[in-house]
Amino acid sequence: MTTPVSDTTDATGRLPGTLSIGLHRVRIELLQFGRDREAAFFTVILPVLLLVVFGSAFSGDVARGVSFSQYFLAGMIASGIVYTSFQNLAISIPQERDVGTLKRLLGTPMPKASYFIGKIGLILVIYIGQVVLMSAIGVVLFDVHLPSDPADWWTFTWVSALGLVCCTLLGIAFSAVARSGRGAPALVSPVVLVLQFTSGVFFQYDELPPWMQQLAALFPLKWLCQGMRSVFLPDSFQRQELAGSWELGRTALVLALWSVAALVLALRYFRWQHRDDT
Repeated sequence: MTTPVSDTTDATGRLPGTLSIGLHRVRIELLQFGRDREAAFFTVILPVLLLVVFGSAFSGDVARGVSFSQYFLAGMIASGIVYTSFQNLAISIPQERDVGTLKRLLGTPMPKASYFIGKIGLILVIYIGQVVLMSAIGVVLFDVHLPSDPADWWTFTWVSALGLVCCTLLGIAFSAVARSGRGAPALVSPVVLVLQFTSGVFFQYDELPPWMQQLAALFPLKWLCQGMRSVFLPDSFQRQELAGSWELGRTALVLALWSVAALVLALRYFRWQHRDDT
């Protein structure tokens, strides 16, 4: 059993603070994640495999000067945000609740915020590694061109940050839906897969049926994909978007609104232990 908090004190004899314990939790989360082969596969390896498979199978262009691989890389990086944050937390938290980890942590002096700091640190490390790996594979195997304009990288940074905040909070809130850790993947994975198919990850968004486009526009992944396309695709591709532009302002607004809603839901429904134990 992993020690949930450090029992060491500083030079003044005081217990570590919230941030210090949270950073210690990051190390614990990384170690636990590395030992969970199933979680590592679905969170890190699966997106990379999909990039290789789809990039190899579809070698044509989706628009003048834009290869399918270039388009698909933007969608998979957007999906990576959902994989590393929403899917990861919505599955792992119920599993930790099942085995009593959350209940034991609740009974320690550890501040509750430190637990979430640990999860956030895990998500950041995985996401950065995932982006680096997929970008390298895209460049080496499929001749994908990475942005050279600093403005594009700034867009990438704030879209990633807003997306991670939004999907992390959604993952925490959705963790209350599964009745058991065993059933969590069956609930979460289909949601992610459906959103990928309807949000323009595997297919061009403008070629999807109108009802599917309207449905996808209600959820964050569609806007994450569009934001990432603005980074990795040339400005000429804006004409392929339904609005004829990248709509970055609307992207930020939608992600911010979802973040607020997810925060309210997480505060209301997150549980440290099973309902039967309360």
